[in-house]
Amino acid sequence: MSKRYKQLIEKIDLTKAYGVEDASNVLKDLKSAKFNETVEIALNLNVDPRHADQMIRGAIVLPHGTGKTVRVAVFAKGVKADEAKAAGADIVGTDDLVQQIKEGIFNFDVVVAAPDCMGLVGQIGRILGPKGMMPNPKTGTVTPDVATAVKNVKGGQVNFRVDKKGNIHAGIGKANFEAVQIAENLTTLVRAINKQKPASAKGRYIKTGALSLTMSPALKLDVMELMDIK
Repeated sequence: MSKRYKQLIEKIDLTKAYGVEDASNVLKDLKSAKFNETVEIALNLNVDPRHADQMIRGAIVLPHGTGKTVRVAVFAKGVKADEAKAAGADIVGTDDLVQQIKEGIFNFDVVVAAPDCMGLVGQIGRILGPKGMMPNPKTGTVTPDVATAVKNVKGGQVNFRVDKKGNIHAGIGKANFEAVQIAENLTTLVRAINKQKPASAKGRYIKTGALSLTMSPALKLDVMELMDIK
């Protein structure tokens, strides 16, 4: 363990489960890297994603954004292509965009698609899928309203999806955010996750929660408070 890391741990009460507001304030004192670290939340849910009704997945636009510049590629044609460009899409295309992706050129972070272009997108599903870039209606990235999708993604939309072990990880801001902005972003994400609690999930829905910066130790979150966020 490095000297820097030991100094950061001394600022944390490892026996305490922090409330959202308290955790957001303490986190501001844990910045130590020379770059603008990402604020990261990790949750472990009491769900079994092998059951379709317990696959927790969705997207939410954070009130203060993520602090990250997101490049968006859009599969659209005609009027929809014009709307995507006007909304600020970085790349708009059809067959040409398919070819670019097949050649391994990824100068974008998120893919949005109009429904009538999903046939094209299907050709590169095996490429986009493993990268977590496959458009999906549940995350709002397959939609006839491509302009709104582009604005949401660029405006701070976070996609969340539970993994095989029931974990959700997401970046919800940057170290230079105010504590209140971190708290409001965290609350917004947790509220969206709580709304998806499946009826078949028994016991405590959120088993554990932690908040950290890219290079910091994690603060244990009060899961009872998290589950009360409606």
